[in-house]
Amino acid sequence: MDIFKRTPTVVSVTITTLREDLASFIEPYAPSPDRRVSALQKVAGQDIATVVRIDPIIPTINDDEKDFEKLVSTLADVDVKQITIATMKPVRGFFSTLKQTNPPVYEKLFRLYADGKWVVGYKYLREELRRRILEKLRPIVLKHDLSFASCREGFSHLNTTLCDGTAYCRKLIDAYFR
Repeated sequence: MDIFKRTPTVVSVTITTLREDLASFIEPYAPSPDRRVSALQKVAGQDIATVVRIDPIIPTINDDEKDFEKLVSTLADVDVKQITIATMKPVRGFFSTLKQTNPPVYEKLFRLYADGKWVVGYKYLREELRRRILEKLRPIVLKHDLSFASCREGFSHLNTTLCDGTAYCRKLIDAYFR
């Protein structure tokens, strides 16, 4: 923390959901959401800028508005500055593996991504569906007076800041060199 406080630092953490059941499905080897929120609270409590990536947003899995509201509200309460979201962009082989490991989820997601397109090795949801997800979740973030950004979605006009959180670091760098 001492080093963070003396340098232009932004701490960014990924939290996909507060629900343990979903978190263990999406990120089976990651620390629990509670541990990540606690870490963010400690960092933010030292006046170090914090950003959370809610990434990936997986349609029908972690895009529920009530769950998202609870997550964003919790993050606002621990003084996170920004929420950055991105929809899931599977790589080749993802769906064949998912079909073997979780057929019901495979069926839902395969249908949603069927008419998407491949971009540089990643399968994107169709544009209209990505836009609807962002437009559904963005107002929740803004309601809590947090900055909002999305990465690699093609809707930068919805962003209120840079998607990677470096806007906070740049402000610190500018002040540092004055």
